Amino acid sequence: MSTRGARSRPVALITGASRGLGRTLAGFLATAGYDLVVTARASEALEAATSELQGATAVRALAGDVADPAHRQALADAAGDRLDLAVLNASSLGPSPLPRLAEVPLEALRAVMETNVVAQLALARAVLPALERAAGLLVAVTSDAAQGGYPGWGVYGASKAALELMARTLAAEQDGVAVVSVDPGDMRTDMHRRAFPGEDISDRPVPGVTLPFFAWLLTQPRAAVSGRRFQAQADAWTLAPEGTS
Repeated sequence: MSTRGARSRPVALITGASRGLGRTLAGFLATAGYDLVVTARASEALEAATSELQGATAVRALAGDVADPAHRQALADAAGDRLDLAVLNASSLGPSPLPRLAEVPLEALRAVMETNVVAQLALARAVLPALERAAGLLVAVTSDAAQGGYPGWGVYGASKAALELMARTLAAEQDGVAVVSVDPGDMRTDMHRRAFPGEDISDRPVPGVTLPFFAWLLTQPRAAVSGRRFQAQADAWTLAPEGTS
């Protein structure tokens, strides 16, 4: 994939892009005119997803773990010197079935925080210069567990709460990059199957339910959305200040 100076199409980086929300977003952005840099841990699943996208756009796929510093640098290099959109979607659920917070092994807590917090900030830092050159948008994918205090969701929720605060702080500190948090809502994904092993989750919507929101988000003025938290499955979205009618 060449640098932006030799192309006119915008570029998006998506983590966790082999399935679920990340895969759905990749397909949507490909049809919306974006070139893509995509990553996921499972190389075979990523290869399958990439093969479906290559007819629609230029795709650079790099399998690996966002918790690996070398992989994060490879993603930043692949994105080039201008990046229009980065979607921090990859995350770790932690132990399944979901344990009570008082019973979570501390090594599991550390592993989730490393992937969902430390690695997310590190990747954001790696691509910020390219985002700044494009006056781009950084999307941190969060969860209602960040605000819910739901039994069993303490580790995952705490990691997403930390991610949200980091996103808001980055938004306050960055002049040339818009940063938002997006809660996609309950969906029929592999992560939700792992969270509820043995349960029927067929009543959850597929990730495509979020696409009207993302289509709306990408048309909004960057300065107007930066620092905000959005619920993708809300009936409508507003740019009125949060906490006001």
